[in-house]
Amino acid sequence: MIHILLLLLAAPLCAQPALELPPTDSTGGRPLMQALKARRTAREFSTKPLPRETLSNLLWAAYGINRPDAGGRTAPSAHNWQTIEIYAALPEGLFRYNAKAHRLDPVSPGDSRPLTSTQDFADTAPLNLVYVARMALTKQSPEDTAEDVLSWVAAEAGAIAQNVALYCASKGLANVVRAGFQRSAFTKAARLAPTDRILLAHTIGFPK
Repeated sequence: MIHILLLLLAAPLCAQPALELPPTDSTGGRPLMQALKARRTAREFSTKPLPRETLSNLLWAAYGINRPDAGGRTAPSAHNWQTIEIYAALPEGLFRYNAKAHRLDPVSPGDSRPLTSTQDFADTAPLNLVYVARMALTKQSPEDTAEDVLSWVAAEAGAIAQNVALYCASKGLANVVRAGFQRSAFTKAARLAPTDRILLAHTIGFPK
């Protein structure tokens, strides 16, 4: 049953076309120590759209596949569960990042950006990411508590958020990680399963 549910979740859910992303450019940007020094939170964003190349590189940095032979990702996960799904709310619709194909698969049409936050700046920022844990992928051992498992997937989401923040610092983009979102409305728009957990949201854009 879980296998069937995961196949359904992986399939495009609306007639909207997928957003194909250009190949990732893993060169350039600030050195790591400079990016760490520049990392900061911002709550004012330009409405200027992000170039498709920037979106491609940002999503790959977040949780892309950096070791194709093994399916390894740019952020760690407990037991290599790879539970986190990244949803991207853009003006033209809500999408889910497909790391294997490196594209954005459509989830629902229309502007879902207001559903990703309780703060007005997210409504007009060009990109809001939402990090969702697919708890059905976890396998709890007898010695593990439910709190243990949740802390591991939360750490996975935190590593992804830091990847995004450092990419933004490297490229001069503004960003803020958030815990506030319209949980019920976003759950409906994203067609999340009952076992899915929304963990964090992340607003990205050019500085205002």
